[in-house]
Amino acid sequence: MEDHIPLEKPDPFAALRYREFRSYLGMRFFFTFAYQMQAVIIGFHIYYLTKDPLALGLIGLCEAIPAISIALYGGYVADKTEKRGLLLKIFAGVFLCSFVMLVVTTKQMHAYVPTSYIVPIMYCMIFGIGIARGFFSPATFSLMAQIVPKKLYPNSSTWNSSSWQMASILGPAAGGLIYAFYGITVTYIIIITFIAIALVCIFFLKPHPPTFIPKESIVKSLTEGVQFVFKSKMMLGAMSLDLFSVFFGGAVALLPVFAHDILKVGSEGLGFMRAAASSGAVITMLVMTRFSPMNRPWRNLLIAVTGFGTSIICYGLSKNFYLTLLFLFMEGAFDSISVIIRSTIMQLLTPDEMRGRVSAVNSMFIGSSNEIGAFESGLTAKLMRTVPAVVFGGSMTILIAGITYLKTKGLIKLSLQEINEQKV
Repeated sequence: MEDHIPLEKPDPFAALRYREFRSYLGMRFFFTFAYQMQAVIIGFHIYYLTKDPLALGLIGLCEAIPAISIALYGGYVADKTEKRGLLLKIFAGVFLCSFVMLVVTTKQMHAYVPTSYIVPIMYCMIFGIGIARGFFSPATFSLMAQIVPKKLYPNSSTWNSSSWQMASILGPAAGGLIYAFYGITVTYIIIITFIAIALVCIFFLKPHPPTFIPKESIVKSLTEGVQFVFKSKMMLGAMSLDLFSVFFGGAVALLPVFAHDILKVGSEGLGFMRAAASSGAVITMLVMTRFSPMNRPWRNLLIAVTGFGTSIICYGLSKNFYLTLLFLFMEGAFDSISVIIRSTIMQLLTPDEMRGRVSAVNSMFIGSSNEIGAFESGLTAKLMRTVPAVVFGGSMTILIAGITYLKTKGLIKLSLQEINEQKV
């Protein structure tokens, strides 16, 4: 009779048992909290001043242009630079840009800064934050791989995404409520405080020497990162799928229009609408620490993107505030599955010495697709009106998922172990 040895249950808190990873999560949480608060009040304040949905799209464009333009160089710098020092410089730049927006939006500055100058100045500061973001994503991606063992990448990716989503729940809700009751100045003071806390968390990280010492020209080094991505069928497919789905499904940028003009729930309602999607995401991610979606990752990724597009359509058609919250919750839940699958695939398939550059390519595909998608949504809302623009975006997302399925049927049945072994 054979002895049956019980399988060891996976530890859902495995990555959290590393102190440096907890410091890393703290940094990500407080920074994201501040960033999401800022995103809500910037959007609502600029729409309040302009009453133009295209102005909301320009917010995304102002951040995406520098983030995309500098992303490859940011990845190169992240690979060859000590990570903690680089993050300190990045956060200091974001702190400065946020401080300038605090100053120009105060009532006391109205006597010195005409209202017509406020929006352009805010756009300039958003541009500066976009530059910082071009370095931020490669630096954090390569750092996380150095502070947890490789076998814990799926678990660390889940907790990393959960931390980001939790901050994305609390940040928008706090931003909308504080803005409504206390105004933009108090809200910005709180934003700057949380950025400062994130800066402090960086000091609890260990200095990590670079894993890449360039021996050739910068152009060749950058080309290596791009070529690696384009040779990996699954990595390229995941990036492309997310790029186009978020580009056409970037209707979250139009939430201020729904809150102000369609549902008439004000900035408080806007905060809860932004938080609803993140609530769905973080609850789903916490469930996935126990029930991983990585048994058939490519199949699950396609299902998640299709669900994401369907939720966007329903949110666009809804005329009831509570139904809208439900559909936004579902949109966040499906999006979180996509995020975990994609980030785990990237961590497993990317060599240590190339993480910054590969993350930079990913940032060009995905990190800025939200902002470009926001511009697309603002432009289509200007041309087609708001509701048709949202429905169009969700429909295109479903279409992209269908086309991707037809072109990648061979990846549907692969397990995570097969992906790691084959490096597809």
